[in-house]
Amino acid sequence: MIEIKSKHEIELMREAGKILCEMHNRLGEMIRPGMSTGEVNEKAEGLMKKLGGFPSMKGLYDFPAACCVSVNDEVIHGIPDFHRILKDGDIVSIDTCTSYRGYNADATRTWAVGNISDNAKHIIEVCQDSFWAGVKNAVPGNHLNDICAAIGYYAEDHGCGVLKEYVGHGIGHEIHMDPEVPNYDMHRKGPKLAAGMVLAIEPMIAEESGDVHTLDNGWTVVTDNGKLGCHYENTVLITDNGPEVLTLVK
Repeated sequence: MIEIKSKHEIELMREAGKILCEMHNRLGEMIRPGMSTGEVNEKAEGLMKKLGGFPSMKGLYDFPAACCVSVNDEVIHGIPDFHRILKDGDIVSIDTCTSYRGYNADATRTWAVGNISDNAKHIIEVCQDSFWAGVKNAVPGNHLNDICAAIGYYAEDHGCGVLKEYVGHGIGHEIHMDPEVPNYDMHRKGPKLAAGMVLAIEPMIAEESGDVHTLDNGWTVVTDNGKLGCHYENTVLITDNGPEVLTLVK
């Protein structure tokens, strides 16, 4: 069942989104070669708490950290490690959730570490732009697949593959709620969109192919071809005036 959020619930999610946006912005300014992924996670958790949020992903499904920190060919679910050191030329995705008074916002950013290659710049740009290709369809009266198909076709048209085993989701008082939000054409309309729905829309893409596998740690998903992966996500409220991205606040 897809929830329609009340005005009160939306206000709480707006506040969670502001906190998470500010956390990502501050953290992005700190990312540098020589920093460990464990330190990235530690700083993210500290910032969330300082800004008034709670790191609601910590311990979710027994995940051992507040953030997934994924480097290069790790597309999603990288486990932070104080021995994993970021190098010049890496790209790093930070995926995390913040709750405020029991309501969640979810967002991912992929950052450049120092000077990155043109290929790395390209996949970051494609991932972000595929999100926007999808989110412009997040309006009442459209169907879920209008979002999903637009993301997938944009990524594929720009030389990237889409992960099909992993999806976005509804969000609210829980992190993962109905509906699932794939990043490809489902070849069916899916639910009709209505004002008050809130979706975590999150393109997960890779260079050339979306074929991936999970490492022995049971979490980290890497590309089969060893090429770069990328992840970008925002929490989006559907309104009568168009989509409101709760985790992008000016």
